[in-house]
Amino acid sequence: MSTKQKTLRGEIAFAGRGLHTGATVKMVVKPAEENFGIKFCRTDIEGSPQIPALGEFVVDTSRSTVLGTGEVRISTVEHILAALWTMGVDNALIEIDGPEIPIMDGSAREYVAAITKTGLQEQEALVKYYQVTEKTVFSIPEREVEIELLPDDEYSVSLHIDFDSKVLVNQWATFDATKNDFATQIAPCRTFAFLHELEPLLQAGLIKGGDLDNAIIVVESALSTTELDRLRKLFNKPDIQVREGYLSNVELQFPNEPARHKLLDVLGDFALLGVRIKGKILATRPGHFANTEMVKMLRKAIRKEGVRPAHKYNPGIEPIYDINAIKHRLPHRPPFLLVDKIIHIDNESIAGIKSVTVNEPFFVGHFPEEPVMPGVLIVEAMAQCGGILALHGMDPDYFYSTYFLKIDGVRFKQKVVPGDTLQFELQLLEPIRRGIVRMEAKAFVADKLVCEAELMAQVTPSGKR
Repeated sequence: MSTKQKTLRGEIAFAGRGLHTGATVKMVVKPAEENFGIKFCRTDIEGSPQIPALGEFVVDTSRSTVLGTGEVRISTVEHILAALWTMGVDNALIEIDGPEIPIMDGSAREYVAAITKTGLQEQEALVKYYQVTEKTVFSIPEREVEIELLPDDEYSVSLHIDFDSKVLVNQWATFDATKNDFATQIAPCRTFAFLHELEPLLQAGLIKGGDLDNAIIVVESALSTTELDRLRKLFNKPDIQVREGYLSNVELQFPNEPARHKLLDVLGDFALLGVRIKGKILATRPGHFANTEMVKMLRKAIRKEGVRPAHKYNPGIEPIYDINAIKHRLPHRPPFLLVDKIIHIDNESIAGIKSVTVNEPFFVGHFPEEPVMPGVLIVEAMAQCGGILALHGMDPDYFYSTYFLKIDGVRFKQKVVPGDTLQFELQLLEPIRRGIVRMEAKAFVADKLVCEAELMAQVTPSGKR
């Protein structure tokens, strides 16, 4: 996964009918500034109201995912969201002059093709991730529906559907973000419906924009000649037949195309989390309601918990750098060496550990009756951890010195006392240039944020080893 946010290089225009409303709409997807997210804009309504693509704005999931605020609605958002989000677009404004996203061919194929042709523009801001650290489950037992979110380093979805149907029995589909095969393996998979659902939907005033060119129709029982003739007239398809449980209007692109389309829906609905997931989704008999309820639950948890560490500390696992390796990289020495372990490091981020004991020399005077770690030393400890990150790509044949240039936005959320284990997490805000390092720094105790700051430092060589 890229660590920098992206938007489109240019605008993309679409036109078509909405699946359920039948309204002909024009839609333009536009680039947006960093940290904008994805938002929909109803240009046909006075004031051009916008609706953020976030879980709390879901107002209906009966036949598709519908977003709303006040009286304004945008329906069937899942396919365009799956295309934008999974293809790497973090920020976009979707302007539309009607109440429903055009169904196109019933898949996300055309959206993906346009995104690929237009290309993406990398931005300066970092991608926001939700690092899954524990199992989370949403289930509807009476319907045998269950969605699990499990810890993992990458994003993946494994899905199982079973409609108690003679045709759609036990289909599976998977998506793995590291394989980059969404455009060819998932995006082209079309929506589907059971034949026995169609007439009630038509009578209910739905699927006005549906036809046999943008949906797979599942037929669970044999049809008489009379019934076939009625369907041919209804859909204006004089030659349709039933073949292997499906109307012959389309050829399946994959044996499990319905399951792959359900996977497409999951990817679109989970884009409503608003941050990218580092975790694994296991979905059994999912639907828009279950998908979006899980997203709402996760968004509430994120808001309640606030910022959480991206890396789970397990003291039983050997660190990447122990104290001796740290001493090899930093010039600091006890009692002013304030990092004990490094548990994660790459070219852009680092996580380190400091075990705070009552034997720390600063507790002698700060304060004898109520020992509290000085805030300035928490910042210093974060900076030392950041120094290791800054030196990660430097020439190992030289010694380096790291000096503060600026400290901004320092906030202390909670005191640190003997017995606490501090976990530092730092991320580069921009590439290192001319030895100047800008980092976002956070310190946690037991998953709670205790300090945060933005640090700027200068790294200079101080001699050959």
